[in-house]
Amino acid sequence: MKAQPGSRIEPRDPEPRTGDSQVTERNAEASPRFQARMAGVIAWITITAGFAEIARGRLIVYGDAAATAHNILAHEMLYRLALVGDVIALLYIAYTLLLYNLFRPVNRSLSLLAAFFSLVGCAIGAVNCLFVLAPLVVLGDAQSLSAFNVGQLQAQALMFLKLHAQLYTISMVLFSCREFWAR
Repeated sequence: MKAQPGSRIEPRDPEPRTGDSQVTERNAEASPRFQARMAGVIAWITITAGFAEIARGRLIVYGDAAATAHNILAHEMLYRLALVGDVIALLYIAYTLLLYNLFRPVNRSLSLLAAFFSLVGCAIGAVNCLFVLAPLVVLGDAQSLSAFNVGQLQAQALMFLKLHAQLYTISMVLFSCREFWAR
């Protein structure tokens, strides 16, 4: 092709661009296969929440606050590891966003609705981690809790665990709504 008289010819850049804009474009245009694989990896990682519930469930005696307090304090490391599993499970937020991005071309409104239910469930799960942490605080040797007797502290610890169970049920309902709308 010949250049027109008076037109400017821009020289080609001998080196490819490696600036931030090019890297951002490549990341923004990650292939659906890569996104699906990442979603699968994150789904496997978030299974830790299920293991956390199993481990914590073996420590809790819902009818007996004293036995529950004894089990938590006797197996405090296991209880803390279950809490770490719950925190790791908050990666489900990334899983939700990946699935939203994958299903958005298929049906944007349903994908958005499913992401909404899932993100609300994740928010409840994040708050729920505080109810799991609360029994450790209540059963610890805090000076600010010296006004309560041991039985009251044990009852408070069990109450926090019962609130955790209720919120966990609500979050599972929201996650099942996400599954329903995603299908």
